[in-house]
Amino acid sequence: MDLDKYFKKYIWDDERTPYLVPAQHLTRRQAEYELHFYALFVGVLCGLISVTALSSKLPHSGSVIVSVYAFTVACSAILLGTTRHPWAAVWCATPPLAGLAYFAVYGFHPNLGAMDKVLLVCAMLAWLFYCRRLVAVARAYSNLPPTPSGD
Repeated sequence: MDLDKYFKKYIWDDERTPYLVPAQHLTRRQAEYELHFYALFVGVLCGLISVTALSSKLPHSGSVIVSVYAFTVACSAILLGTTRHPWAAVWCATPPLAGLAYFAVYGFHPNLGAMDKVLLVCAMLAWLFYCRRLVAVARAYSNLPPTPSGD
């Protein structure tokens, strides 16, 4: 069993997961894969949040703003996935900021321990750090070289 082969095939592929390549050195296909994956991830996540945020059992019950915001991000993710427009990428980059703002306004779930709260904040900050790359890839997309026709 060749674990390196499976790791390379499913986890790290130079064409589909080039996250360490600077945005201006990507090929158009690499940028498409990255933007498509992010749009799918954020679209599904925010689509689910837009529906579940309407629950009256959440700390923000009665406030529709969370659901409306999540719906607009899901719509923006559809635009990002189809048009690769930089403004769609900018709006799709806001969920980590919104998550941090949500934690600041409504707090954390009472059953979470201190370490869980730290992990949530660190995850949001790491996501926010990645969003800088997302916007850079979307901005560079129109200037990227096309993929060779042999692929």
